[in-house]
Amino acid sequence: MQIFLYDNWERQLRPFQAIRTDWVGLYCCGPTVYDYAHIGNLRTYLFEDILRRTLQFNGYKVRHIVNITDVGHLVSDADEGEDKMERGSRKSGKSAWDIADYFSAVFKNDLVTLNMLEPTLWCKATEHISEQIAFIQVLEEKGYTYANSDGVYFDTAKQNDYGYLARLNREGLNAGSRVALGEKKSSTDFALWKFSPEGSARQMEWESPWGRGFPGWHIECSAMSAKYLEPWFDIHCGGEDHISIHHSNEIAQNQACHGTRLANFWMHGYFLQLDASKMSKSSGDFLRLQTLIDQGIDPIAYRYLCLTAHYRSQLNFNWDALSGAQTALGRLRDNYFALPDGDECDSDYLARFTEEINQDLNIPRAIALVWELLKSNLGPSHKKATLRKFDEVLGLGLATWQPAVAAAIPFEIQTLAEQRQQYRKEKNWAAADKVRGELKTWGYEVEDTAEGWIVKGI
Repeated sequence: MQIFLYDNWERQLRPFQAIRTDWVGLYCCGPTVYDYAHIGNLRTYLFEDILRRTLQFNGYKVRHIVNITDVGHLVSDADEGEDKMERGSRKSGKSAWDIADYFSAVFKNDLVTLNMLEPTLWCKATEHISEQIAFIQVLEEKGYTYANSDGVYFDTAKQNDYGYLARLNREGLNAGSRVALGEKKSSTDFALWKFSPEGSARQMEWESPWGRGFPGWHIECSAMSAKYLEPWFDIHCGGEDHISIHHSNEIAQNQACHGTRLANFWMHGYFLQLDASKMSKSSGDFLRLQTLIDQGIDPIAYRYLCLTAHYRSQLNFNWDALSGAQTALGRLRDNYFALPDGDECDSDYLARFTEEINQDLNIPRAIALVWELLKSNLGPSHKKATLRKFDEVLGLGLATWQPAVAAAIPFEIQTLAEQRQQYRKEKNWAAADKVRGELKTWGYEVEDTAEGWIVKGI
């Protein structure tokens, strides 16, 4: 079944066709590891996880690359101010290297907690300095760079279509620039390599053909994606805030170096809204995943909440909505657990589910289909098998979840309950009733529902 994805380069839905026959290249902009990720950040990674799962559901092998920005991301989009890693080091009193390791580990743990698939490869900016320098050298040889006292910059005037991804009005930006140009030729020019301040040493700095310093933020993604996915790959993802600057600059670098726009599809997840504004990690005012856990929220309930809104729509976060998501998740788990096991999926529901997810990841419609399936007249074991297949995309971990009470039920009791179910299938009602009575003498009962049966203590 054909997959349709929304491409921000063309601003329309397009049929997806893999560039290669052996794998789909998926590059997702990773975290800047100077602080904890907030739940708004994590919504973007959830969208990317759903995208990968959908591709795999359709039979593709996915080469999924996520970078770790541990150097070069300045606090200002105008390439001014302090490196976020140096700033985080000063705030914490730990070295930039130590905080990078710490927050990288916390971030990866957040993804595991939300049941996200691990990328094929994590790649750190600090471990690819030579690749970034080599990339800049090619840009220099082709005449796209200039140097000033601050660093080496990309000359955006060399490209007539610079900023096409964001439909930028360069003339307007330069005429009414909100930033001081300094030594930059244009407000849209951006740093490829920043020089270390004279008379002081940074914690993270390297020798280069232009002087001692560190790479700009944008060059890492162009260099690493080209290394691991080649200069022309399938899909590049990130948050909507990346469109106008980070991703526009990635494309500019790649067009200059390799003659491609880097990725065939550019896809972006929209913000999580909190009090009518996007959450910002740099402001220090944000909610962590651990904050939700501390409030008694199952982290998978947050995943469920994110699935209820399309990735290209902003999702308003509030505690009532999260509580509702937790309740719905609990009902879904209970219903799934109560169903008898089976291996045969329903082909009609599977086709409808595939159609929804293949229409630009229409997960809200897929969730609605889950509840329709549970209320349907489909056989209980078929329901369970079909839901288990759906969950390959939804990632709610239905097959591995068990209620606390079920974990306490002895093996012998569970075996008796299954024996009763077998008698019922054989229409041996007398034997089934006898087992039910035996269960009661042990303090357990079997509850029969429209979705199946469940054994529990009396």
